[in-house]
Amino acid sequence: MGLLLLLHLLAAVGAPLLVRWWGRQAFLALALVPAAAFGWVLTRLGTVVGGGEVRETLSWIPALDLQIALRLDALALTFAALVTGVGALVLVYCARYFEPDEEGVGRFAAVMTAFAGSMLGLVLADDVLVLYVFWELTTVFSFLLIGGSGAKLAGRRAASQALLLTTAGGLAMLVGLLMISGVSDSRLLSEIVADPGSGPVMVAGTMLVLAGAVTKSAMVPFHFWLPAAMEAPTPVSAYLHAAAMVKAGIYLVARLAPGLADVPGWRPVVLGLGVATMLIGGWRSLRQNDLKLLLAFSTVSQLGFLITMVGAGSQELAAAGLAMTIAHALSKSTLFLSVGVIDHATGVRDLRLLSGLGRRMPVLAVIATLAAASLVGLPPFLGFVGKEAAFTALWDGGLPDRVSAVVVLVGLVLGSVFTAAYCARYLWGAFARKPGLPDSAPEELEHHPGPLFLAAPAVLALAGLAAGPASPLLDHLVVVYAETLPLIAPEAEHLALWHGLQPALALSAVTLLGGAALFALRSQFTRLQHRLAVGASADEGYWNTLQSLDRLAVLVTGTTQRGSLPTYLGTILVVVLLVPGTVLLARTPWPDQWRAWDSPLQALVGAIVLIAAVLTVRIKQRLSAVLALGITGYGLALLFVLHGAPDLALTQFLVETLSLVVFVLVLRKLPKDIGARHRPAERTVRAAIAVCVGLVMAGAGAAALGARTATPVSVAIPELALEEGHGQNVVNVILVDIRAWDTLGELSVLVVAATGVASLVFLRRRTGAVDRASEEEASGGGDARRAPKAQWLSASGTLAPQRRSVVLEVATRFLFHTIVVFSLFLLFSGHNDPGGGFAGGLVAGLALVLRYLAGGRYELGEAAPVAPGLLLGGGLVFAGGTGVVALLLGGAVLESAYLEADLPVLGHASLPTALFFDIGVYLIVVGLILDILRSLGAEQDRQEDEEDPIDAAPDEVIVR
Repeated sequence: MGLLLLLHLLAAVGAPLLVRWWGRQAFLALALVPAAAFGWVLTRLGTVVGGGEVRETLSWIPALDLQIALRLDALALTFAALVTGVGALVLVYCARYFEPDEEGVGRFAAVMTAFAGSMLGLVLADDVLVLYVFWELTTVFSFLLIGGSGAKLAGRRAASQALLLTTAGGLAMLVGLLMISGVSDSRLLSEIVADPGSGPVMVAGTMLVLAGAVTKSAMVPFHFWLPAAMEAPTPVSAYLHAAAMVKAGIYLVARLAPGLADVPGWRPVVLGLGVATMLIGGWRSLRQNDLKLLLAFSTVSQLGFLITMVGAGSQELAAAGLAMTIAHALSKSTLFLSVGVIDHATGVRDLRLLSGLGRRMPVLAVIATLAAASLVGLPPFLGFVGKEAAFTALWDGGLPDRVSAVVVLVGLVLGSVFTAAYCARYLWGAFARKPGLPDSAPEELEHHPGPLFLAAPAVLALAGLAAGPASPLLDHLVVVYAETLPLIAPEAEHLALWHGLQPALALSAVTLLGGAALFALRSQFTRLQHRLAVGASADEGYWNTLQSLDRLAVLVTGTTQRGSLPTYLGTILVVVLLVPGTVLLARTPWPDQWRAWDSPLQALVGAIVLIAAVLTVRIKQRLSAVLALGITGYGLALLFVLHGAPDLALTQFLVETLSLVVFVLVLRKLPKDIGARHRPAERTVRAAIAVCVGLVMAGAGAAALGARTATPVSVAIPELALEEGHGQNVVNVILVDIRAWDTLGELSVLVVAATGVASLVFLRRRTGAVDRASEEEASGGGDARRAPKAQWLSASGTLAPQRRSVVLEVATRFLFHTIVVFSLFLLFSGHNDPGGGFAGGLVAGLALVLRYLAGGRYELGEAAPVAPGLLLGGGLVFAGGTGVVALLLGGAVLESAYLEADLPVLGHASLPTALFFDIGVYLIVVGLILDILRSLGAEQDRQEDEEDPIDAAPDEVIVR
């Protein structure tokens, strides 16, 4: 099962490339993946029908006891067969639905295949967390499929609406699943259903899970997102909104019903919403003129029918519900695909404008008629078998409360009348000849459907026809699931095409006659609907709610966000004083012994830091204030040295130096002096807040140290670093091994930050190395104002004399390579001695800073002729790829392995895999610094040269 999910993932990743190679024919190759999954599912049919199940468990995060638990039983097999079988046919249909050179097909193919895999994982998941992951994946992929390329406003609105509703329901479902998992003391759905537990927590959790199910399956009052989603292409509607995504809620209810149907509130919610949804959907479908919207509201109606049956909690209704689920998926997918063929051929979906298509496309008309007959419940189709079983179960009292059974039966019969009416309306609107409307002439048919285009709907329609007479065979499958629920009726009816003359047969006749009457009186019924129309709708309520939230957000933002950074920071710090500060003074035990310092030098350094901090806020010139601020950072590094932490001290020195450089680069664009000074009262309040916060933080640190009673974790880390991480530098081993996941996350943040800085600065594109040739060509070749040629001291042709320091240039030229070599030494020695990838990268970055300060942007371009983005991306891939290496060597992800070998000349060599992780850190830090220099330095220089080219250099001027 895990292999099937992996195949879907690989197919989704490779789909754009296949589409680029083969065009729309790539869908035929992609269809092989769900087809293979469908074949595998069928091979397990004998095991499941015999009462067995297939389980598979894959280790995910062993330390947290998280695992990917998959389970194939009767219910999962039924839905898995629908997901894979219908999915394969829809992909075959796509091979003719899209134009040969249509844009965006590769993206669509990838997302569609990924959705199919996610839906398969959803129905196979036995762990609630795995279920939730796949649940949300289907939500994300459906958002991408509905929105398409994002070019259409209606598509974007429909996609965002579906995303918000189903995500909100999914979050509620997650909380509910965690609650019932806690009560049941298990995360496996099979164990939760077997022993669900009880109590108010279970009731609340069950209601939250149902909230997720009803939003996913478009129950009232959340039904409106499904018709809006008809903006998606027809294959999406046929698969997601008929056979897959909307069935996720049905599946979840069916999965939990054996254990949770008796939880207080389950049946009133499920049955009430189910019947209401069936009636409202059927009523609304009879008002639609767009064929897709008609089918969309009919889908809403049928989903209400299905959730009523599978959620009733009785054996006989569960069997009928599974049968109807299969019948609905087959017939509704066929009808949607038929609409796609009509739309593809005529460009029209309005049933008022179509006429005579039954004669023009007789094969399609027969296919659609077969599907509609199954949906209505005509014999010998599977829909007839399922509907008869449902009517019989309710007639015989298939619910604990007889009154409820009667009410539900009446609602389902009335809803089935609507079903017959809107199916007749669909067939009439799509294929019938209408008086006063000319037939669709052959020249109006842009695309005549070929055999491959009709293959998918034909197979689905014929499957619905064949499944009716074969229902006794299908009964062997559904009864395995149904028997997990209690038998409420006197006896269970097995699925069969004919049970004799029974009340259910009469009810079926009533639904057909009632539907025929509604269709015959459609004009009068339409006028009745207009008279009974209600001005408000759920869709309008949704958008009104969003607008109200937007207005509230604007009001709150305008009240709280005043554009004053001191106000924001002051508010945060005051809250720190009021909450943690109050607890610290009132409830925290203080240490018995206090020691001001271990060495008088610490007191001296501390005093210098305090003086520098005060000067920072008192100095009026920006550059002087930055230098004073730097003294506080260097003082902190000295404290690290005095405490015996050379690695931390080295890193602090390097970071502080680089920070000063960045400050200076930014200050070039700011006035020399700090702006208007604040009033004395304001300064006094801010100083008081700052001092109080400093005292609170110092007190919190002292209290934390004094409150420790257990042995610190740090005691065991040096030995752990040596034995597990194969390194003596504890800090480095922590970063690249023990907490490698944290470091990888921080590296990702660095990459994002660098990208953000570059995006804010570069006006055109993110520049890489400085291309002299291109600039010389842009300057006009022989023009006197030409780009400089390469020289040993590039600044002679790029910087004005007053901006040059020949001593600095020469010293930089001699020292640059030595500094780079030193950075590599820190990189490779950092596992056992002070250093590491971060410190080495900072040293290499400072070397680049020297080159830039000495010779300007051309000097920087010569020193690092590589794009920063390449270093950032390569470093992230390098660091992340270390986790794969660890897996190949038999360890956990990002766990260090130790490689030892005897090499010629070199002798015995040992190498930890964490070194490669450190190399990734090194590349990212160098790329980040280079990006900063290119954006805040070189790019600013280029823009200044364009603004004032005469002052760029005395003899040669840079022109772009």
